[in-house]
Amino acid sequence: MTAGLVISAPASGVGKTTLTLALARAYRNRGVRVQCLKSGPDYIDPAFHAVATGRASVNIDSWAMAREAIAHLAGRGADADLVLAEGSMGLFDGVAARGVSGTGATADIAEMMEWPVLLVIDPSGQAQTAAAVAAGLRDFRAGVRLAGVVLNRVASARHEALVRNAMAGAGIPVLGALPRHAEIALPKRHLGLVQAEEQAQIDGLIDEAARFVAEHVDLDAVLRSARVWSPRSAVRSLDITPPGQRIALARDAAFSFVYPHMLEAWRAAGAEIVPFSPLADEGPDPDADVCWLPGGYPELHAGRLAANRRFLAQLRAFTEMRPVHGECGGYMVLGAALTDADGVRHEMAGLLGLETSYAKRRMHLGYRLAELAAPMPGHGPGARLRGHEFHYSTIIAQPDTPLAVVRDATGTIVAETGSRRGYATGTFFHLITEDR
Repeated sequence: MTAGLVISAPASGVGKTTLTLALARAYRNRGVRVQCLKSGPDYIDPAFHAVATGRASVNIDSWAMAREAIAHLAGRGADADLVLAEGSMGLFDGVAARGVSGTGATADIAEMMEWPVLLVIDPSGQAQTAAAVAAGLRDFRAGVRLAGVVLNRVASARHEALVRNAMAGAGIPVLGALPRHAEIALPKRHLGLVQAEEQAQIDGLIDEAARFVAEHVDLDAVLRSARVWSPRSAVRSLDITPPGQRIALARDAAFSFVYPHMLEAWRAAGAEIVPFSPLADEGPDPDADVCWLPGGYPELHAGRLAANRRFLAQLRAFTEMRPVHGECGGYMVLGAALTDADGVRHEMAGLLGLETSYAKRRMHLGYRLAELAAPMPGHGPGARLRGHEFHYSTIIAQPDTPLAVVRDATGTIVAETGSRRGYATGTFFHLITEDR
C-alpha cells in the first residue's frame, strides 16, 4: 500500500530539497521504499532524488501535462511504500494563464493527487508570524490539505518554543524543528544546485542530512500524515514521439539537462539511446539516425569543447545527411560561437549561425509553447510543443530561419524562436511534451 506526501514551502530557498533528500534517505535506512517526484520543470533535483532513494525520479508538471500523464508518472511509485513529491518555489506559485491541467503550481499536484502538504517553514527573523504564514497557506485554497510543518533554521530553544506555541494556537502540527546547520547545505551555481553526478561527496552529505533530520523530526508522525493512495493501473503510457529509432545522445557534465520521462518514453516507443561524451572528444554514433544535444553547462566548458576537434568534425559529418537537434546549451554548441564569462569567444560547430554570450548575462526563464514552422526530429510542421527555458546567455546573432513561433505562458511571443539550417535545428527551450 502506497502513501503520498507533497513537500512544499512559502518560497524558494527555504530547504525543500534538503529536507526531501534527508527524509527519503532516513526512511530508506529504515527499510521504507521511497519514490520521489519533482513538481515543475526543474531537471536537476530528480538526479539528487535518485541518489537518496536508489530509484529514478521524474518531473510532474500541471502546466505542460494532462492529468492522465501526471497519474501515469506518479504510478511509478506503485511498488513503493511512500511517494514524496518535492514542490517548486512557493506552494501556490505558478503562471498567470492555465496550461494543460493547471498553472504549474505545486498546489495543483497536491489537489490532483489528494496528497497532503508538509510545509517547510524558515522562521528566521520572525517567530509567531511564521504561524500566520502557515495558517494563510493552509486556508488559501480548498482541496489542498496541510499535513503539518517542519521548521528549518531555528535559532534557539526559545525561538522554537515561540513558533511552536503560535502554531499550536493556529491548530497546525509541528512535526519537526531543525536547528541551523550550514554544513549540510547543498552547493549551488547559476542554474541551481551543482549536479549530483559532479559531487563526489553527495552520498555522504545526504546521509549526514538524514541523521540530522532523524534527530529533529518525528519520522513516524510524518509517515502517518501521508495519504494512502491507489495508483490508477489503467493509465496509458506517455504518448511522446521519439526523434528517431537509434538516438545518439550527448551526455556528460556539459550536456545533462534532459527530462527523465522523455528518455523513458523514447525507450518505451522502441527507440535505442546511444550516449556519447563531447567533453571526451567523442562524436555521435555513425550508425544512429538522429543526434540530440540536450542542455547543460557548455558555457563552463566552452574552451574544451572548441578544442575537441574530433567531436566537432564527427558532428559536422553526421549532420551532412542526418538530423541533429540541440536544446538550450546544445543549441548554443550547434551555433557559430559562444562567448564565456571572461569575454573569450570560442568557435563552436557552426552548423547554425547562432552566437551567444555568457559575459552579457541576462536571465531567461519560463514555460514555452512553440508551434513549429518546419520539422524537427520527432515532430512535423505545425506541431505544438510545450517546454521550459532557463539560461543566462544572451543572443548576439540568430541569423537562420526561425524554427518556430514561440510564446511564453501568457501567450506573448518571445524572441527565442529557435533556428534551422539544413539538417540542424535548435531551440532554447527544453521539450517536456507535445501539446496534442
